[in-house]
Amino acid sequence: MTTVMSTMVMACSTSTPPPASDNKTNQSQTPPPASTGTATTYPMKTDKTLTYWAELTGNLVGVKATHQDVPFFAEWQKKTGVPLKFIAPPTNQAKETLNVMLASGDLPDMIEFNFFKDFPGGPEKAIKDGYILKLNDMIDKFAPNLKKYLKEHPEIDKMVKTDNGSYYAFPFIRGDDSLMVYQGPIVRQDWLDELGLPLPQTIDDWTAMLKAFKEKKGASAPFTASSKPRVFNEFNSGHFMGAYGVTRDFYLDNGTIKFGPAEKGYKDWLALFRGWYEQGLIDKNIATVDAKAFDANMSSGASGATVANTGGGIGKWQPLIEAKDPKGKLVAAPQPVLKKGDTPQFGQRDLPFSINGGMVAITAKTKNIELAVKMLDYGYSEEGHMYFNFGTEGVSYKMENGYPKYTDLLMKNPDKLAPAQMLSQYTRSNYSGPFVQDKRYIEQYLALQAQKDAVGIWAKTDMAKHQMPPITPTPEESTEFAKIMTDVNTLVDEMTMKIILGAEPVDSFEKYVEKLKSVKLDRAIEIQKAALDRYNKR
Repeated sequence: MTTVMSTMVMACSTSTPPPASDNKTNQSQTPPPASTGTATTYPMKTDKTLTYWAELTGNLVGVKATHQDVPFFAEWQKKTGVPLKFIAPPTNQAKETLNVMLASGDLPDMIEFNFFKDFPGGPEKAIKDGYILKLNDMIDKFAPNLKKYLKEHPEIDKMVKTDNGSYYAFPFIRGDDSLMVYQGPIVRQDWLDELGLPLPQTIDDWTAMLKAFKEKKGASAPFTASSKPRVFNEFNSGHFMGAYGVTRDFYLDNGTIKFGPAEKGYKDWLALFRGWYEQGLIDKNIATVDAKAFDANMSSGASGATVANTGGGIGKWQPLIEAKDPKGKLVAAPQPVLKKGDTPQFGQRDLPFSINGGMVAITAKTKNIELAVKMLDYGYSEEGHMYFNFGTEGVSYKMENGYPKYTDLLMKNPDKLAPAQMLSQYTRSNYSGPFVQDKRYIEQYLALQAQKDAVGIWAKTDMAKHQMPPITPTPEESTEFAKIMTDVNTLVDEMTMKIILGAEPVDSFEKYVEKLKSVKLDRAIEIQKAALDRYNKR
């Protein structure tokens, strides 16, 4: 799918691929082999064992006890020739466990952790504090595959380093536009058909639809949404509030950085959702909807509309709905607008360099830098690309007319494990890691037509014009920014729920904006602007 980018965020797009070759790969999917003479031959021969710290993906919790039990990790060691000893934090405690480990000074060779978002002070601080290595020289000498990929994709190269030009981790890269959009509004198509309603496009369409769901379908919570760990958890990229020209985060408006909850458009969105709540169109328990309640609402027919992902939403709920009602059908709806025919401005869209995780840093305590670098560079080689995305030929995929097709072991598992759980056992394609993700994974993972259609529907926005690139504040700025945003987000969440639930009038919004200013929101915007200016000069 082609997306037109503004120059401001040209980094949000991969370069135009050449015509597809016979095996249906292109430059944005399969990194070409490294230049002759510098390539590492795998498997390597070594008598060293490296230590690797990483959280076990949620897809495998309850399925496999440790990384060592997962076929992908066992085979990765064989393919690279490097034996690994895995260390895993308890589920959902990565940040806390990492802090304790860093404080102890007893560090492994490699750490898979989001140093971009989740390390106080950011990657430069982690380098400065002596926890992780600046990798520039090492990539230059021992990582020809990653080096070649970044040279051929300068817009991604710009993203994966700091303002100082430091490479700090082996990155997870989404290799195609079709991999960047995975979330948006979802509705019950069978209810629309039964009620003679069109797929909603405008805010007015949504209001009419939710009323019909309540009055004619008996939905007790016509619209529901996840509120864990944060109220309206999925709304940062501007679902519904995008119709009023804002997101719930920082965004670009003609090059100017704005913070949505301090803008008038956020008040307009609050007024809409308050009205919906008063009319019983929104889940009365909206402040506390967790994963269990969310699933129950959607699968039972208590709710007919929400915001969720293609896999964890449509893919998860469709079979549950069908089991109760064979005609039940979930479909994606476009991001709503105020005026029919307008292009939505906002919506979920990831960046090619995924700042949500999957990056692997090498610690400053390792005595095996060269070996670790060469091992991690495997994921960007031609062979590594196929392995990370598709696993082992003949086991997890087979080639059909030059196309790597997942086997029934993964897609129709005899032990009834979901494709997501099986993919995570044999590949890393459906979560993240040190490699370039291949669009041929998503073409198969989205098994239902409704899921395939969803990506195209949700991608039709101008989000690329408004998206902040992956900027890196300085360590000092980062610490100050984190403190300010803790206060800001607490206020935003408090204001959002109080106004929507009717505990405060909509007109109290202005008072909250004053409070946002008192906790230094303007300074947070200044920090973002300084970081953006530096990013644009990289």
